[in-house]
Amino acid sequence: MSKKYDVVVIGGGPGGYVAAIRCAQLGLKTACVDAGQNTKGKPALGGTCLNVGCIPSKALLESSQLFANAQQLQTHGIKVENIQLDLATMMARKDKIVSQLTQGIAGLFKANKVDWFKGRGKVLAGKLVKVEAEEGISQLSAQHIIIATGSSVADIPMALIDHEFINDSTDALSFSAVPRRLGIIGAGVIGLELGSVWRRLGAEVVIIEAQDEFLPMADNDIAKQAQKNLTKQGLDIRLGARLLAANVKDNQVEVRYQQGDEELQETFDKLIVAVGRRPNSDHVVSLDIDLEMDERGFIHVNKKCETSVPGVYAIGDVVRGAMLAHKASEEGMMVAELIAGEFTQINYDHIPAVIYTHPEIAWVGKNEQQLKDADIEYNVGQFPFAANGRAKALGETDGFIKILADAKTDRLLGMHVFGPQASEIIAQAVITMELGGSAEDLALTVFAHPSLSETLHEAALAVDNRPIHIAPRRRR
Repeated sequence: MSKKYDVVVIGGGPGGYVAAIRCAQLGLKTACVDAGQNTKGKPALGGTCLNVGCIPSKALLESSQLFANAQQLQTHGIKVENIQLDLATMMARKDKIVSQLTQGIAGLFKANKVDWFKGRGKVLAGKLVKVEAEEGISQLSAQHIIIATGSSVADIPMALIDHEFINDSTDALSFSAVPRRLGIIGAGVIGLELGSVWRRLGAEVVIIEAQDEFLPMADNDIAKQAQKNLTKQGLDIRLGARLLAANVKDNQVEVRYQQGDEELQETFDKLIVAVGRRPNSDHVVSLDIDLEMDERGFIHVNKKCETSVPGVYAIGDVVRGAMLAHKASEEGMMVAELIAGEFTQINYDHIPAVIYTHPEIAWVGKNEQQLKDADIEYNVGQFPFAANGRAKALGETDGFIKILADAKTDRLLGMHVFGPQASEIIAQAVITMELGGSAEDLALTVFAHPSLSETLHEAALAVDNRPIHIAPRRRR
């Protein structure tokens, strides 16, 4: 006999666990079916993001940056002798952070009376969910079902992952030693972040990217400066390089790739395959359910995240849009509130993106090329961190902020940041855009001095060609 619920959520990642908690808050009897495990093989909520993605990678990015900073302390008048890396302790700190957060979600489930079924869920006809767990198979029934099964690492046949020499991004978060020479396939978000971690810790890093353009999803000016800066840091980024094969020989990885008309070869101690992610939509529904998907496995949904099956929703990485944890969480909140009969929506035009390199890269809204392609008239305001007092004091002067505003209404169309704490600064643009604000609104706002946010203020002033701390200029 099936246990009855108002809502059953399949998946306990940033989309699923948020949806489950919000449903419970709204008075809906809720269950979450999740088979996720931590790196020790024990059941753990939080999905890829908390266990082997966003959180552990940011922990290692912070630790590795502190290690890099420690080697430059003499510029601050601080003398430190014999700085050494204790990789095991660094990894233990990362694991502790992950454990604390995943256990916190389990605690929130208990506090909100969400039932957690530790197994794999599959949608059956009649709004039933089959749960496959170690202890056996059971069924749940629900008025509403939310599919939040996330995504997995994409693989490629030219470099078959063996989890020892040829690795995926999960493996790269737990290396027991720093590779002398590390190859990375893919210069996207994951490749750049992992490359940054291991370069700071001493590895020679070569990134092989098939596309001719660096970070094509970012604003071109930001991408150019970021590529220059990351190259200066020691990342060897090779664009227009198409992988031909990767094979393990004598405990090393031999990589062949084509760049232009030339076929080249490199040898690495380890290789990381970071070519993106694919939706976890396989086997999420029984064969007798007509759940509409595209050829890549993304589940079709409307603006309310409703699928082609009545009463079944899908959110996060398994549906259209950016594969971002915060996007998944907001979709989970939205669906929960829609099920409860409340009015809610998401403005997909105002979802920020961040790459946690050093300096960070962040943007929201349209970039300059998109505005040109759409034939939208706009004004540009730009200001460098090198002219900001707080950035000078921090020794973080690389990069700039770029604001794009409608030439007629002055409303913000996009903002792009390459610089210190870009992930925090971009939120100010998101709020301004969500409230329909203009560049003048930011120009009239009083910012604390000294602060990095003053760079945003000056960029807003520059939209009207009146920055204070740099010579005025106008670029269309």
